[in-house]
Amino acid sequence: MRLTVRVHPRSRRPGVGGEHDGALVVRVREPAVDGRATAAVLEALADALGVARRDVLLIRGSTSRTKTVEVPDSAAAAVTQLRSLQGS
Repeated sequence: MRLTVRVHPRSRRPGVGGEHDGALVVRVREPAVDGRATAAVLEALADALGVARRDVLLIRGSTSRTKTVEVPDSAAAAVTQLRSLQGS
């Protein structure tokens, strides 16, 4: 399943939850330098969805705040639940 995420690098409160223009919001502490924020986003998504890191693949947006990732279809229920959270 493909998923659009909106990244907030250098966040004081890292976490996954909420929506921004239809994209799942992911907040990470790492800065958007040398791919560190992207790596942190993929790790945070894997943890939040309860899947292995290797199952979360970056499809598009390596240098953008809006990214497209692929996650297992089995994570669909978790994605829906995370989107309903506000600012977590």
